[in-house]
Amino acid sequence: MLLSENNLGLKVFAGSSNPELAAEIAAYLGVPLGKIELGRFSNGEIKLTVKESVRGSDAFVVQSVCQPVNDNLMELLIIIDALRRASAKRITAVIPHYGYARQDRKTKGREPITAKLVANLLTVAGVDRILTVDLHAGQIQGFFDIPVDHLSAVRILADYFLAKQIENPVVVAPDLGGVARARDMAHLLRTSIAIVDKRRPEPGVAEVMNIIGKVRGKTAIMIDDIIDSGGTILEGAKAVLNKGATGVYVCCTHPVFSGQAVKRLNESVVEEVVVANTIPVHQSGKIQVLSVARLLGEAIRRIHQDLSVSELFED
Repeated sequence: MLLSENNLGLKVFAGSSNPELAAEIAAYLGVPLGKIELGRFSNGEIKLTVKESVRGSDAFVVQSVCQPVNDNLMELLIIIDALRRASAKRITAVIPHYGYARQDRKTKGREPITAKLVANLLTVAGVDRILTVDLHAGQIQGFFDIPVDHLSAVRILADYFLAKQIENPVVVAPDLGGVARARDMAHLLRTSIAIVDKRRPEPGVAEVMNIIGKVRGKTAIMIDDIIDSGGTILEGAKAVLNKGATGVYVCCTHPVFSGQAVKRLNESVVEEVVVANTIPVHQSGKIQVLSVARLLGEAIRRIHQDLSVSELFED
Protein backbone atom coordinates (compact mmCIF):
# COMPACT_ATOMS: atom_id res chain seq x y z
CA MET A 1 0.00 0.00 0.00
CA LEU A 2 1.42 3.35 -1.02
CA LEU A 3 1.68 6.35 1.26
CA SER A 4 -1.30 8.62 0.54
CA GLU A 5 -3.11 11.62 1.91
CA ASN A 6 -5.25 9.17 3.90
CA ASN A 7 -2.13 8.19 5.87
CA LEU A 8 -1.14 11.73 6.79
CA GLY A 9 -0.65 12.02 10.53
CA LEU A 10 -0.27 8.25 10.86
CA LYS A 11 2.85 7.13 12.73
CA VAL A 12 3.89 3.57 13.55
CA PHE A 13 6.43 2.95 16.30
CA ALA A 14 8.11 -0.33 17.18
CA GLY A 15 9.09 -1.55 20.59
CA SER A 16 11.90 -4.08 20.85
CA SER A 17 9.71 -7.20 21.25
CA ASN A 18 8.87 -7.79 17.58
CA PRO A 19 10.59 -5.24 15.29
CA GLU A 20 10.32 -7.48 12.20
CA LEU A 21 6.52 -7.58 12.43
CA ALA A 22 6.39 -3.81 13.04
CA ALA A 23 8.54 -3.25 9.93
CA GLU A 24 6.19 -5.45 7.86
CA ILE A 25 3.17 -3.50 9.11
CA ALA A 26 4.81 -0.15 8.27
CA ALA A 27 5.74 -1.45 4.80
CA TYR A 28 2.13 -2.53 4.19
CA LEU A 29 0.90 0.93 5.19
CA GLY A 30 3.58 2.68 3.15
CA VAL A 31 4.91 4.70 6.09
CA PRO A 32 8.37 4.67 7.68
CA LEU A 33 8.76 3.36 11.19
CA GLY A 34 8.77 6.15 13.75
CA LYS A 35 12.12 7.03 15.28
CA ILE A 36 12.62 5.86 18.85
CA GLU A 37 15.90 5.55 20.70
CA LEU A 38 15.78 2.71 23.19
CA GLY A 39 18.51 1.87 25.67
CA ARG A 40 19.29 1.05 29.28
CA PHE A 41 20.75 2.97 32.14
CA SER A 42 23.56 1.27 34.06
CA ASN A 43 21.09 0.08 36.71
CA GLY A 44 18.89 -1.67 34.11
CA GLU A 45 16.15 0.99 33.85
CA ILE A 46 14.75 1.56 30.36
CA LYS A 47 15.94 4.72 28.64
CA LEU A 48 13.76 6.03 25.82
CA THR A 49 13.56 9.09 23.59
CA VAL A 50 11.12 9.74 20.74
CA LYS A 51 13.32 11.22 18.01
CA GLU A 52 10.66 12.96 15.92
CA SER A 53 7.65 15.20 16.43
CA VAL A 54 4.38 13.42 17.17
CA ARG A 55 2.28 16.48 18.00
CA GLY A 56 -1.25 15.94 16.70
CA SER A 57 -0.41 12.54 15.23
CA ASP A 58 -2.32 9.26 15.22
CA ALA A 59 0.33 7.05 16.83
CA PHE A 60 0.38 3.25 16.83
CA VAL A 61 2.84 1.35 19.02
CA VAL A 62 3.57 -2.25 18.01
CA GLN A 63 4.71 -4.29 20.99
CA SER A 64 3.98 -7.89 21.95
CA VAL A 65 4.00 -8.66 25.65
CA CYS A 66 6.15 -11.77 25.24
CA GLN A 67 9.46 -12.97 26.66
CA PRO A 68 10.98 -11.11 28.44
CA VAL A 69 7.40 -10.35 29.42
CA ASN A 70 7.93 -7.77 32.18
CA ASP A 71 10.60 -5.83 30.24
CA ASN A 72 8.40 -5.65 27.14
CA LEU A 73 5.35 -4.58 29.13
CA MET A 74 7.29 -1.84 30.92
CA GLU A 75 8.78 -0.68 27.64
CA LEU A 76 5.30 -0.40 26.12
CA LEU A 77 4.06 1.67 29.06
CA ILE A 78 7.06 4.01 28.78
CA ILE A 79 6.58 4.51 25.02
CA ILE A 80 2.90 5.34 25.57
CA ASP A 81 3.80 7.83 28.30
CA ALA A 82 6.42 9.48 26.07
CA LEU A 83 3.97 9.84 23.17
CA ARG A 84 1.26 11.23 25.45
CA ARG A 85 3.63 13.82 26.91
CA ALA A 86 4.75 14.73 23.38
CA SER A 87 1.14 15.61 22.49
CA ALA A 88 0.17 12.74 20.20
CA LYS A 89 -3.50 13.19 19.32
CA ARG A 90 -4.37 9.51 19.74
CA ILE A 91 -2.30 6.53 20.90
CA THR A 92 -3.20 2.96 19.97
CA ALA A 93 -1.30 0.08 21.55
CA VAL A 94 -0.96 -2.67 18.96
CA ILE A 95 -0.39 -5.75 21.11
CA PRO A 96 -0.23 -8.83 18.85
CA HIS A 97 0.22 -11.05 21.93
CA TYR A 98 -1.37 -9.81 25.16
CA GLY A 99 0.79 -11.21 27.94
CA TYR A 100 -0.76 -12.24 31.28
CA ALA A 101 -4.01 -13.04 29.42
CA ARG A 102 -4.22 -16.48 31.03
CA GLN A 103 -4.50 -14.82 34.46
CA ASP A 104 -7.98 -13.51 33.71
CA ARG A 105 -9.94 -14.79 36.73
CA LYS A 106 -9.66 -15.98 40.32
CA THR A 107 -9.73 -19.74 40.76
CA LYS A 108 -8.92 -19.71 44.48
CA GLY A 109 -8.58 -17.24 47.32
CA ARG A 110 -5.90 -14.53 47.40
CA GLU A 111 -5.08 -14.75 43.68
CA PRO A 112 -4.63 -11.63 41.51
CA ILE A 113 -6.43 -11.00 38.22
CA THR A 114 -3.29 -9.89 36.43
CA ALA A 115 -4.88 -9.48 32.99
CA LYS A 116 -7.07 -6.76 34.53
CA LEU A 117 -4.04 -5.16 36.23
CA VAL A 118 -2.28 -4.94 32.86
CA ALA A 119 -5.38 -3.29 31.38
CA ASN A 120 -5.34 -0.73 34.20
CA LEU A 121 -1.64 -0.01 33.67
CA LEU A 122 -2.12 0.60 29.94
CA THR A 123 -5.07 2.91 30.55
CA VAL A 124 -3.28 4.92 33.23
CA ALA A 125 -0.23 5.24 30.96
CA GLY A 126 -2.43 7.14 28.52
CA VAL A 127 -3.40 4.74 25.73
CA ASP A 128 -6.59 5.59 23.86
CA ARG A 129 -7.24 2.30 22.08
CA ILE A 130 -6.09 -1.33 22.06
CA LEU A 131 -5.58 -3.48 18.97
CA THR A 132 -4.81 -7.13 19.69
CA VAL A 133 -5.05 -10.63 18.23
CA ASP A 134 -6.76 -13.75 19.63
CA LEU A 135 -7.04 -12.95 23.31
CA HIS A 136 -6.92 -16.06 25.47
CA ALA A 137 -10.34 -15.05 26.80
CA GLY A 138 -12.55 -12.67 24.84
CA GLN A 139 -13.98 -11.16 28.01
CA ILE A 140 -10.62 -9.46 28.66
CA GLN A 141 -11.97 -6.76 26.34
CA GLY A 142 -14.30 -5.86 29.20
CA PHE A 143 -11.33 -5.09 31.45
CA PHE A 144 -10.86 -1.87 29.45
CA ASP A 145 -12.98 1.27 29.50
CA ILE A 146 -11.49 2.28 26.14
CA PRO A 147 -12.14 0.76 22.67
CA VAL A 148 -10.58 -2.64 22.01
CA ASP A 149 -10.31 -4.07 18.51
CA HIS A 150 -9.97 -7.84 18.83
CA LEU A 151 -8.69 -9.49 15.65
CA SER A 152 -8.58 -13.19 14.79
CA ALA A 153 -5.80 -15.00 12.96
CA VAL A 154 -7.98 -18.08 12.34
CA ARG A 155 -8.64 -17.12 8.72
CA ILE A 156 -4.89 -16.82 8.05
CA LEU A 157 -4.34 -20.30 9.49
CA ALA A 158 -7.35 -21.70 7.62
CA ASP A 159 -6.18 -20.28 4.29
CA TYR A 160 -2.86 -22.07 4.75
CA PHE A 161 -4.57 -25.43 5.21
CA LEU A 162 -7.01 -24.78 2.37
CA ALA A 163 -4.01 -24.26 0.08
CA LYS A 164 -2.58 -27.63 1.19
CA GLN A 165 -5.78 -29.35 0.02
CA ILE A 166 -5.72 -31.86 2.86
CA GLU A 167 -8.02 -34.81 2.20
CA ASN A 168 -10.74 -35.57 4.74
CA PRO A 169 -9.72 -33.04 7.44
CA VAL A 170 -11.25 -32.66 10.88
CA VAL A 171 -10.56 -29.69 13.16
CA VAL A 172 -9.76 -30.68 16.74
CA ALA A 173 -10.03 -28.52 19.87
CA PRO A 174 -7.37 -29.64 22.39
CA ASP A 175 -9.73 -28.89 25.29
CA LEU A 176 -13.29 -27.74 25.93
CA GLY A 177 -12.17 -24.10 26.17
CA GLY A 178 -11.06 -24.12 22.53
CA VAL A 179 -14.34 -25.29 20.98
CA ALA A 180 -15.42 -21.89 19.64
CA ARG A 181 -12.05 -21.40 17.94
CA ALA A 182 -12.21 -24.88 16.42
CA ARG A 183 -15.73 -24.19 15.13
CA ASP A 184 -14.52 -21.00 13.42
CA MET A 185 -11.71 -22.92 11.71
CA ALA A 186 -14.03 -25.77 10.73
CA HIS A 187 -16.49 -23.29 9.19
CA LEU A 188 -13.73 -21.84 7.01
CA LEU A 189 -12.48 -25.31 6.03
CA ARG A 190 -16.06 -26.54 5.55
CA THR A 191 -15.54 -29.58 7.73
CA SER A 192 -16.46 -31.02 11.14
CA ILE A 193 -14.88 -30.71 14.58
CA ALA A 194 -13.80 -33.03 17.35
CA ILE A 195 -12.91 -32.25 20.96
CA VAL A 196 -10.29 -33.70 23.28
CA ASP A 197 -11.95 -34.21 26.66
CA LYS A 198 -9.34 -34.48 29.42
CA ARG A 199 -9.85 -35.37 33.05
CA ARG A 200 -8.04 -36.94 35.97
CA PRO A 201 -10.06 -39.79 37.52
CA GLU A 202 -8.30 -39.23 40.85
CA PRO A 203 -5.39 -37.17 42.22
CA GLY A 204 -2.00 -38.38 41.05
CA VAL A 205 -3.45 -40.55 38.27
CA ALA A 206 -2.55 -39.75 34.67
CA GLU A 207 -5.08 -37.95 32.53
CA VAL A 208 -7.67 -40.02 30.69
CA MET A 209 -8.50 -38.65 27.23
CA ASN A 210 -11.74 -39.17 25.38
CA ILE A 211 -12.34 -37.85 21.89
CA ILE A 212 -15.75 -36.34 21.24
CA GLY A 213 -16.44 -36.59 17.52
CA LYS A 214 -15.15 -38.73 14.66
CA VAL A 215 -11.43 -38.70 13.84
CA ARG A 216 -10.86 -42.22 12.53
CA GLY A 217 -9.58 -42.18 8.96
CA LYS A 218 -9.27 -38.37 9.00
CA THR A 219 -6.41 -35.90 9.09
CA ALA A 220 -6.64 -33.89 12.31
CA ILE A 221 -5.88 -30.18 12.43
CA MET A 222 -5.49 -29.19 16.09
CA ILE A 223 -5.90 -25.48 16.80
CA ASP A 224 -5.19 -23.49 19.96
CA ASP A 225 -4.60 -19.83 20.73
CA ILE A 226 -1.29 -20.46 22.54
CA ILE A 227 1.32 -23.18 22.49
CA ASP A 228 3.49 -22.75 25.59
CA SER A 229 5.42 -25.86 26.62
CA GLY A 230 3.62 -27.92 23.98
CA GLY A 231 2.52 -30.57 26.45
CA THR A 232 -1.25 -30.17 26.14
CA ILE A 233 -1.42 -30.10 22.36
CA LEU A 234 1.05 -32.99 21.92
CA GLU A 235 -0.91 -35.15 24.34
CA GLY A 236 -4.00 -34.35 22.31
CA ALA A 237 -2.19 -35.24 19.08
CA LYS A 238 -1.26 -38.67 20.44
CA ALA A 239 -4.83 -39.20 21.60
CA VAL A 240 -6.39 -38.55 18.18
CA LEU A 241 -3.80 -40.79 16.51
CA ASN A 242 -4.69 -43.54 18.99
CA LYS A 243 -8.33 -43.10 17.96
CA GLY A 244 -7.49 -43.72 14.31
CA ALA A 245 -6.57 -40.34 12.81
CA THR A 246 -4.27 -40.76 9.81
CA GLY A 247 -2.14 -37.72 10.65
CA VAL A 248 -2.04 -34.59 12.81
CA TYR A 249 -1.24 -30.97 12.05
CA VAL A 250 -0.98 -28.42 14.86
CA CYS A 251 -1.54 -24.68 14.63
CA CYS A 252 -1.81 -21.68 16.93
CA THR A 253 -1.74 -17.89 16.91
CA HIS A 254 0.80 -17.30 19.69
CA PRO A 255 3.96 -19.46 19.71
CA VAL A 256 5.13 -18.83 23.29
CA PHE A 257 7.37 -21.91 23.02
CA SER A 258 8.84 -21.91 26.52
CA GLY A 259 11.52 -24.31 27.69
CA GLN A 260 12.10 -27.24 25.32
CA ALA A 261 8.88 -26.65 23.34
CA VAL A 262 10.54 -26.23 19.93
CA LYS A 263 12.58 -29.42 20.38
CA ARG A 264 9.54 -31.34 21.62
CA LEU A 265 7.40 -30.19 18.69
CA ASN A 266 10.05 -30.96 16.07
CA GLU A 267 10.57 -34.45 17.52
CA SER A 268 6.86 -35.16 17.94
CA VAL A 269 4.33 -37.22 15.98
CA VAL A 270 2.79 -34.13 14.35
CA GLU A 271 3.36 -33.49 10.66
CA GLU A 272 3.68 -29.72 10.88
CA VAL A 273 3.33 -26.89 13.41
CA VAL A 274 1.83 -23.75 11.85
CA VAL A 275 2.04 -20.52 13.87
CA ALA A 276 1.55 -16.80 13.44
CA ASN A 277 4.34 -14.27 14.05
CA THR A 278 2.62 -12.41 16.90
CA ILE A 279 5.69 -13.56 18.84
CA PRO A 280 9.06 -13.76 17.03
CA VAL A 281 9.93 -17.34 16.13
CA HIS A 282 12.19 -18.82 13.48
CA GLN A 283 10.82 -21.09 10.77
CA SER A 284 12.66 -24.37 11.20
CA GLY A 285 12.04 -28.09 11.11
CA LYS A 286 8.31 -28.71 11.38
CA ILE A 287 7.56 -25.10 12.34
CA GLN A 288 5.96 -22.91 9.64
CA VAL A 289 5.44 -19.20 10.37
CA LEU A 290 2.63 -17.10 8.86
CA SER A 291 2.55 -13.32 9.06
CA VAL A 292 -0.25 -11.26 10.61
CA ALA A 293 1.28 -8.02 9.27
CA ARG A 294 -1.36 -7.54 6.57
CA LEU A 295 -4.19 -8.20 9.05
CA LEU A 296 -2.81 -5.71 11.59
CA GLY A 297 -1.83 -3.21 8.91
CA GLU A 298 -5.32 -3.20 7.42
CA ALA A 299 -6.87 -2.81 10.88
CA ILE A 300 -4.55 0.15 11.58
CA ARG A 301 -5.51 1.74 8.26
CA ARG A 302 -9.20 1.37 9.06
CA ILE A 303 -8.81 2.76 12.59
CA HIS A 304 -6.83 5.72 11.24
CA GLN A 305 -9.48 6.44 8.62
CA ASP A 306 -12.41 5.85 11.03
CA LEU A 307 -13.65 2.85 9.03
CA SER A 308 -15.14 -0.41 10.30
CA VAL A 309 -12.65 -2.99 11.56
CA SER A 310 -15.26 -5.74 11.95
CA GLU A 311 -15.74 -5.80 8.16
CA LEU A 312 -12.36 -7.58 7.97
CA PHE A 313 -14.11 -10.73 9.23
CA GLU A 314 -17.23 -10.67 7.11
CA ASP A 315 -17.52 -13.58 4.66
